[in-house]
Amino acid sequence: MPERLQKILAEGGFGSRRECESLIQEGRVEIDREVVTKLGTKVDPETQQIRVDGQRLKIATKKYFAVNKPRGVLSTSKDPSGRPRVIDLISTDQRIYTVGRLDKDSEGLIIVTNDGELANKLTHPKYGIEKTYLIQVEGHPTREQMESLVSGVYLAEGFVQIKHFQFKRKQKHTTEIEIVLDEGRNREVRRLLARIGHKVLFLRRIAVGSFVMEGIPFGGNRQLASEEIALLSVNPKRRGKAIKPQKKKHIGKLKNSSQDSTKKPTRKKVAKKKSVSKKGTSSRPSKRGGAATTFKKKAAKKSVGKKTAGKKVSRKKGPVSKSSKKSSSRSQASKRGAGRSAKKPTNRGGRRK
Repeated sequence: MPERLQKILAEGGFGSRRECESLIQEGRVEIDREVVTKLGTKVDPETQQIRVDGQRLKIATKKYFAVNKPRGVLSTSKDPSGRPRVIDLISTDQRIYTVGRLDKDSEGLIIVTNDGELANKLTHPKYGIEKTYLIQVEGHPTREQMESLVSGVYLAEGFVQIKHFQFKRKQKHTTEIEIVLDEGRNREVRRLLARIGHKVLFLRRIAVGSFVMEGIPFGGNRQLASEEIALLSVNPKRRGKAIKPQKKKHIGKLKNSSQDSTKKPTRKKVAKKKSVSKKGTSSRPSKRGGAATTFKKKAAKKSVGKKTAGKKVSRKKGPVSKSSKKSSSRSQASKRGAGRSAKKPTNRGGRRK
């Protein structure tokens, strides 16, 4: 299968990809006895001959190792201080490198290989390969605090969140928790727990994907079988529903939907009221007597209006009670007084009476 030339050289042990790119640009690499200086040239190492400084490249077989990293060992490929590295724990003549990193104070499972495609798949966030950690923290974090980490917090690199958590054991002053992440940042677990006020005392990686480390002593390693390699890139199926992380945009949508859900029943109630009023005025027969009852109600209202109008007329013509006479005389007197105050008396030549 054709691959980029600098990638093949890096897997063959000629240095990092940048170092191999400089070898190509300097004209020290040949393909089928022809010098190549263009970066990104694709070559099939199974059908073509590749030489560096006249030395033919040997096709490296892909290897996969699971290492149980102890504390104090570095995950880097180069260390100027000469401190112990993970790749020093494996005896091989091929160029190998660690997939991801564990800091100096952490321990547990780390994959070592020369397969660049698998390394990219296990470390790139877009693939979402899960890494499981067992940690011990100071104090006793609450479930609400851990759920806040599932929802996510902001660190210096941006938005970060854990995918799953499970309380394992609670002691007098410490708590053991199992945490699952689907991305890897520098000291991410320690920084996340520090945000909720709990220091990480112990951290061990116990699984990558569906592969769980078992039977490997501290500082030891073993080569993986094909079935175990396949488990690395497959996430495990978990029982129960995990707490789904909610970003700010999603939370806004949930609020809007909750408001809409509260409004909808009120609208339905209004519609029901309107429909009831329409049923009262419609000509269709209702359960309580149909249209006849509605017409009877209307006729009753008209008759009541006529009776009240007749009473008003009869009050003017008929006999009036003493209380009504007194109230009417008082009102007439008040009207006359108001008229006299408004108009001045005029002398039209006659005497005042």
